[in-house]
Amino acid sequence: MKVPTLEKEVGIELYASKSPGIGGRIRQLPEDFVVEEVLVDGSKARVGTAETKPPTRLGRYLVCLLVKRGWDTLLATREIAEQLGIEQDRIQIAGIKDAKALTAQHITISRITPEELTQLKIENLALYPLSYSDRKMSSARLLGNQFHILVRAVSQTPTTIRSRIKNVQAELADVGGLPNFFGHQRFGTIRPITHLVGKHLVKGALETATFIFLAKPSLHEHPEAREARQQLQDTGDFKEALRGFPRFFKYERTMLGHLARHPKDFSGAFRRLPLKLRRLFVHAYQSFLFNRFLSQRIRRDMPLSTAHVGDYAAELDSQGLPTVSSTQVTGQSRNSVQRAIHESKMCIAVPLIGFEQNPSNGVQGEIEREILEEEHLSPKEFKVPSMPQISASGGLRPILAPIVNLSIQETPQESANESKQSLMLNFMLHRGSYATVLLREFMKPRDLTEAGF
Repeated sequence: MKVPTLEKEVGIELYASKSPGIGGRIRQLPEDFVVEEVLVDGSKARVGTAETKPPTRLGRYLVCLLVKRGWDTLLATREIAEQLGIEQDRIQIAGIKDAKALTAQHITISRITPEELTQLKIENLALYPLSYSDRKMSSARLLGNQFHILVRAVSQTPTTIRSRIKNVQAELADVGGLPNFFGHQRFGTIRPITHLVGKHLVKGALETATFIFLAKPSLHEHPEAREARQQLQDTGDFKEALRGFPRFFKYERTMLGHLARHPKDFSGAFRRLPLKLRRLFVHAYQSFLFNRFLSQRIRRDMPLSTAHVGDYAAELDSQGLPTVSSTQVTGQSRNSVQRAIHESKMCIAVPLIGFEQNPSNGVQGEIEREILEEEHLSPKEFKVPSMPQISASGGLRPILAPIVNLSIQETPQESANESKQSLMLNFMLHRGSYATVLLREFMKPRDLTEAGF
């Protein structure tokens, strides 16, 4: 089954299921894509939470519920920091949530009181103080995300929809779960360039990375933005670009402001961006490599729930999350590892290549080394001398994601077009896994942008 070009550009080269999809569109409205965070201690962030009673005890970190509509997470925390008059790094998050969505998540803010939050006036964003904690928010506290996603404009009949959904569910069950690709928003669907920026940062080609981030246009973005990027690409004039770039391009304008004064200081321009964003570029390149590793494993018909000699196997905790403990499968350990996988105590994992993380061995290792050779890349290059803070040591990532409590509800026909059907998908995924990766299996979209991805 043909995969859209945009997916191939980010390393997703195939589907795990063979059955036709239902088509349709997502994110017609932000409310069509609801994301609610779940922490390992059982705390749940809900979009419909009423205003809470402020906590009375003081502590180092104020835990808050952040509900946002149509906001990028990093831009949201930046706006909060600006209005509160604090540094952005005093705000900690457990995970980045979808921008084109209605989302609820936990954040912590250090050295602040609930009373100070009352000054916030940000459209489509609400912040509710919950409690105090001696621990800041981090990805280690995140269990996963609960999704409620409305798929609109489905052309098939209800009977066909049910049949196709059932067939895809069965095929994913046979695979052992959902192939744990990094989703489109990791790279940008409108303009999938974050991994390309990361690649050139890793390679030390800062000028190339700068022009990809600022000046590589996309046919799918707003014409005003596309024209501004093309002009910068043609002229290389940062001062003129600063005058021409749209005001809502905050990150680009931050870099352009520096380059207008220091045209050759590309390292300094990147340093003006939040550290989380700079690291995200490098992580996106790791994600691209992971997607290619996993795509090729599937293409070679290597089962995702069967251990092969040379594979990495990571231990799982009691909640099914991968731990830092892992082993490499040998001929002697293969049977015991496979038994642990069957008992949900271990999972097969593939490297996120970094300066401390080498490829697998065996057949999987051959796949990874071939791709690294194509990229002219050594793992050691992820130690970035020009910007040590964005160096990436690497790690392991499970190649399957469990699909938790999936339910599908038929909804009334759309009033604007009674020939179209809609349905609601409710499910939970563990941290680091992407709802769009599951949706692509059910929908099989021909045009990602048109489908709302």
